[in-house]
Amino acid sequence: MLVLRSSPASPFGRKVKIAAHHLGLTDRIDIVAADTSDPTDVLRQQNPLGKIPALILEDGTVLYDSRVILEYLDHLAGSGKIIPNEAEKRYPTLAIQALADGIADAALLLVYEGRWRDEALQSATWKTHQQEKIQRGLAAAEALPLDGTVDVSSIALVCMLGYLDLRFAGKWRADHPRLVAFLDDFAARVPSFELTRVKI
Repeated sequence: MLVLRSSPASPFGRKVKIAAHHLGLTDRIDIVAADTSDPTDVLRQQNPLGKIPALILEDGTVLYDSRVILEYLDHLAGSGKIIPNEAEKRYPTLAIQALADGIADAALLLVYEGRWRDEALQSATWKTHQQEKIQRGLAAAEALPLDGTVDVSSIALVCMLGYLDLRFAGKWRADHPRLVAFLDDFAARVPSFELTRVKI
């Protein structure tokens, strides 16, 4: 049995869960909650970075970073299912995944700034720097030719948008109608999006 260390709100853990559902691998993965802020959580021994998600293989090997884990799951499922094998499709797909992950990273840094640093010590310049990454990234994503394919790019995008809904009250939606339509379509067609949604 594979073991996924994650938390319900993590957009990167959600990527793994949606991919596992789509690939028919959920019966091979046991999800175990991880607390990245708890120094006693064995996560820090499993992943020296203390980050989620981390996937523990049956031989004890630990894979971390959602992109690596999704590539492993695609391999398990027969390859080419969510990551195209052909170079002309593969690298644009991976680049979109990197864009979505970068937006999610910037959003997480904003959340952590508020969670870990006293308000008086928070940096307005740092927050603006992250907010601008999100704004530029969303503008780039809004212009993408999204075709409804379920792959690592679309999975990463919907998880990032879901995280912005969760942590920032969906403020992105007003200026990005194509992304709203893309997210609604994905949610309607891929049941695991709703299954992995954090209920507040």
